[in-house]
Amino acid sequence: MKTRRYAALVSALTAVTLAAACSSGTNANSGSDGGGGTTLTLASVDQGSIEEVIKAFEAANPGVKVTFTTSGADQYQAQIRTQLSSGTAPDVMTVWPGNGNPGATYVLSKPGYLLDLSDQPWAAQLPDSFKQVAQYEGKTYNALFGLNGIGAVYNDDALKKSGLTAPKTWTELLTFCGDAAAKGTPAFALGIQDNWVTQLVLYALAATTVFGADKEFDAKLQSGQATFSDSQWTAAMGKYQDMQKAGCFQKNPLGTSYEASQTLAATGKTLGIVQGNWIIGLLKGKNPNGKFTMTALPATDDPATFLMPAAAGAGYGVNAKAKNKDLALKFITFIMSPEGMKLFNEKQGSLPTLSSAGTTVDPGLAELTTFVKDNRTVPFMDQLWPNAKVQQTMLSGLQEVFSNQATPADVLQQMDAEYKKGA
Repeated sequence: MKTRRYAALVSALTAVTLAAACSSGTNANSGSDGGGGTTLTLASVDQGSIEEVIKAFEAANPGVKVTFTTSGADQYQAQIRTQLSSGTAPDVMTVWPGNGNPGATYVLSKPGYLLDLSDQPWAAQLPDSFKQVAQYEGKTYNALFGLNGIGAVYNDDALKKSGLTAPKTWTELLTFCGDAAAKGTPAFALGIQDNWVTQLVLYALAATTVFGADKEFDAKLQSGQATFSDSQWTAAMGKYQDMQKAGCFQKNPLGTSYEASQTLAATGKTLGIVQGNWIIGLLKGKNPNGKFTMTALPATDDPATFLMPAAAGAGYGVNAKAKNKDLALKFITFIMSPEGMKLFNEKQGSLPTLSSAGTTVDPGLAELTTFVKDNRTVPFMDQLWPNAKVQQTMLSGLQEVFSNQATPADVLQQMDAEYKKGA
């Protein structure tokens, strides 16, 4: 998805009033067994927000019970295709946009695992840029309710206590990290024990480093005119390593889980965290009185060149073999209604897909909102890669880089090899 494809999305979001949160661990919740037509099964990675949506759905539908599980993205993606192929998958499930991972729209739609949602009223209202990653072969399979961005999220109180100021340039960022480390409070929490987290700092850097230099890079990659290993992706990888060497992260990121990284940032053990905007709701859950602000992660010394990754977050799809298909569709309709979307967006801290939602966006997301309105965003890099293996190679490769088992050049070459295999 190229930047120009974001025009429709930017236009839609301009009219709105100002998480895909993932979690570590697994939680199972259930209501009463209910009858065949009154019990819905659901699997989600939206821990901290899906619970409130379910409560509201049950309240709006007396007698209906939702049995649900929440789990981390890595665990969920490893399980969902097995469950779908074995006939044990729930009625409704988290589905990511595009083609970037094992739980993404294209990956699950191609073998017929998802129900066609094209006839749902909201499907035609999705901005064109969202339709592109919610559809497979022209049919809609994913109810995308929110837009998410990636950036540096600061604990305002911890930052003030440190006496430091959030950096506005790349040079300032490295100095900031050194100064924070010297004070005993690292700049950013990094929990890359959870495989999926490894990509976020890289994406935040690549938005400016790669796409700031060449907005058409994605198109060139698709046409074979560019590669990862012979492009500014090498610079983005290098900057990621420079941040590590400058002491930007706490000790032992590989031994730190996503959950633990939240605690570090929420309680002021670090000054912040590089994450998606969904993290703000989770941080407030651990520190209800805390204030958190997201900014673009500096990747050059010219703030005018900064871009932020921003794209459709994970949505929900319906199992093509759902045991309670009618109730599943009713739940999807609720998610995409103004009431459901507003609740989801506000609990998750995301921006709404449809301008009719009336979502009040967290004030800490003011900069992200401005970047979206000013068309200074690029999509999450993996969403239109030709297969899920490219992203998986990147994630495992980045862990190997942090453990000194591989070099960035190795990882980029492996990504090129997987990309060339196509769909």
